[in-house]
Amino acid sequence: MTLHDVSRRSFLKASAALAGTASLAPGLLGAQLKEARRPLMAYVGTFSSPLRDVLSTQVDLPPGNGRGIHLFQVNRATGAMTPVGIYAMGTSPSCLTFNAAGTRLYSANETDRVGKDKQGTVSAFSIDRADGHLTLLNTVRSGGAGPTYVSIHPSGRSLLVANYFGGSVAVLPILPDGRLSNATDIKKDAGTLGPTKATNSPPGSFAISGHDRTHAHMIQADPSGRFVLHVDLGLDKVFVWKFDARKGVLTANRPAAVSLPPGDGPRHFHFHPNGRWLYSIQEEGSTVVLFDYDVQEGRLAARQTISTLPPGFAGSNFCSEILVSGDGRFVYAGNRLHDSIGIFSIGPNGGLTYVGEEWTRGNYPRSFNFDPTGRFLYCCNQRADSIAIFQVDRKKGGLEFTGRYTPVGNPSSIVFLDLAGTD
Repeated sequence: MTLHDVSRRSFLKASAALAGTASLAPGLLGAQLKEARRPLMAYVGTFSSPLRDVLSTQVDLPPGNGRGIHLFQVNRATGAMTPVGIYAMGTSPSCLTFNAAGTRLYSANETDRVGKDKQGTVSAFSIDRADGHLTLLNTVRSGGAGPTYVSIHPSGRSLLVANYFGGSVAVLPILPDGRLSNATDIKKDAGTLGPTKATNSPPGSFAISGHDRTHAHMIQADPSGRFVLHVDLGLDKVFVWKFDARKGVLTANRPAAVSLPPGDGPRHFHFHPNGRWLYSIQEEGSTVVLFDYDVQEGRLAARQTISTLPPGFAGSNFCSEILVSGDGRFVYAGNRLHDSIGIFSIGPNGGLTYVGEEWTRGNYPRSFNFDPTGRFLYCCNQRADSIAIFQVDRKKGGLEFTGRYTPVGNPSSIVFLDLAGTD
């Protein structure tokens, strides 16, 4: 039996256990059986070492504690995660995304080198609709070294890739069967690097990470799909591209980019549900910047800058993830070294007000995500080798630790798929 078979085995055990509860009320038993058959799944991307028994490729990365893509069944009531399998990979599948139908999963394999080729890879998987089991469809070159982010264009026909170490972004066609084809476009970032000292860094900060060269860190289309945005941490810029969905080609918008303060290092961004406000988090400056977004022209205009850290903080911090709540009322910002999630309320005009912060219960929170209901937030504490689970106060935005940790080696990202709600 391979590691890929573990999820099926766990599913059969769960079904057998429920079959022995015939004394339960028929309605309750039926609901439990339905939930066991069609679970809420969590997929966790990790930093993972090469596995000689699984892959023959050589990966130029430090050793990682993950084993590939880790699969969990999620308790809808408590948020608890139960491991049900691993898709073993030694290429650090650090970022994951689904297609709209929930039938395919794509991973950015954050490698510097595969064999002699100075590129990373991206993999496509089919998803078993009964139990969430993954089957590899294919793996292709990512168009640059160290792919750190993938997202799917709203058309569903292209996968967008940001290559951190390669300083490039790429467009990979998604074929009708879900497999990936070779890139139709690759754009390599160029320009003047920012300074190693961030403009807005906290007093006493030695947070220096990505101003040695160009570093494309995130890429995503706007809600309309007409434009694609990506950030380069080393250049301190957010780039905006016009996108030809038929050809899979990026063309520079006018203007082609907007600059952040020198050295601040934009890392990730998130659109507000209204599509008119964009929030960018700066890794070395420890700030969130609010941009007004012109949906017709694809233009950004900065309007507010606010620290991700509590008043009076001094020392080094590296920001990580940024999320806007599904109801558009709160922004959550990740702080590594301070090991917290900053919480901000969103005003009527999109402006942010600091509410407070919550300790992540672990070291180096690389990313976090909400479950599909927005009731729970799951924080990937990369260096603590665990995921901490918090309950979300939907009215006030606060986070309350549930007391639950899930062990995962070097977790990098977590995504959820409700198999009962994606037919």
